[in-house]
Amino acid sequence: MTDGPRRSIPAQGRPWEELKAELEAAKRTDFSWREGRMALYFYYLNEEVKRVQQEAYLAYWTENAMGQRAFPSMKTLEDDVIAMGLDLLHAPPEATATFTSGGTESILLAIKTARDWARETKGITAPNMVLPRTAHPAFDRAAEYFGVNAIRVPTTRNDFRADVAAMADRIDVNTILLLGSAPNYPFGVFDPIREIADLAQERGLWMHVDACVGGFLAPFVRRLGHEIPEFDFSVTGVTSISADLHKYGYAPKGASLVLLRDRALQRHQTFTFSGWERGTYASNTVQGTRAGGAVAAAWAVMNFLGQDGYTHWARVIMDTVEKLTRGINAIPGLAVLEPHELCIFVYRSSDPAIDIGLVAEAMTRRGWFVGRQVEPPGIHMHLNPVHAETADLYLANLAASVADVREAGTRARAAEHAGQTY
Repeated sequence: MTDGPRRSIPAQGRPWEELKAELEAAKRTDFSWREGRMALYFYYLNEEVKRVQQEAYLAYWTENAMGQRAFPSMKTLEDDVIAMGLDLLHAPPEATATFTSGGTESILLAIKTARDWARETKGITAPNMVLPRTAHPAFDRAAEYFGVNAIRVPTTRNDFRADVAAMADRIDVNTILLLGSAPNYPFGVFDPIREIADLAQERGLWMHVDACVGGFLAPFVRRLGHEIPEFDFSVTGVTSISADLHKYGYAPKGASLVLLRDRALQRHQTFTFSGWERGTYASNTVQGTRAGGAVAAAWAVMNFLGQDGYTHWARVIMDTVEKLTRGINAIPGLAVLEPHELCIFVYRSSDPAIDIGLVAEAMTRRGWFVGRQVEPPGIHMHLNPVHAETADLYLANLAASVADVREAGTRARAAEHAGQTY
């Protein structure tokens, strides 16, 4: 909330056309996702898919996905989406999943379910979970919400992946869960899922895979011939997976799945309450009311694109990653951080004369919303298909921004030298 007088609901309503114009005007200072001017916060394919999203959402704009007895079509659509997700991630017949509002809710539910499972089956009342340092902050949010101690372990120095031996050293009698990311968000590399899952099996622990980024992209990238590590239920020992539909499933926000290897585990996820006059209340999600439009739109996009469509757009993304990384490495003073996999990479300065923070500021002045990496200092890229259309412009603006920074540094050094006395 901004400072200033508190605003009240207006005494009289205003015409929609006037309000619509005001909404459009409010966007004028926003960075353009449609033009690929951002590398985070959005997932945009094209206007055709956007129309499918919007029309499907509007078809179910008022339905409550919680009320599936009232809206049996909601259950049909949701079951279809879940079945397609389970199939894509090689789930066994006894597996199940829950449609959620996004990756954070999927992660919250996975941790809550693992906590309650460990409490019942192991008697653990002061649980902890062992995570690579690159794990998404949503795991610490879940830890805070559900009373689980999050133990973050440094990754390997050379490739930013989970250090399985270091994770093993932090396991104790209260550990309930191990995590691997597919891929992790800071660097875009896959953790060694099979090795973490083997360790989890050996110690009798829950193993969660955070595939919020890769869940609906990596399987299609693999079909193109890229070497993508195994990360899903094909890996024995993986207990649960979070995978976002509103990322590379191209559904509108918010849509995600939390998937469980065995449906019997879902009772630890479910909240049930009977101590009120309406009778029993039960929910598998953090939400109560759930937007039916999100379910319908996810279903529509998945059926509209099909496997061929997802594979085509996966190729576009990987081709764009190759084009941008090659182009960035060709700019004197910049280097793409290696390794990187899938759709995320980081680039940084390879020349002490180039301050990557100043490059980011110069790109911002040219109309790009820049994701900044803190450790190591760099610029974080998370690509969508639309970035294929802007790659050449991005590289041209980036080269110009580096030149600006280099020139400003040269002028500053010259001025400093001229001011010295001998």
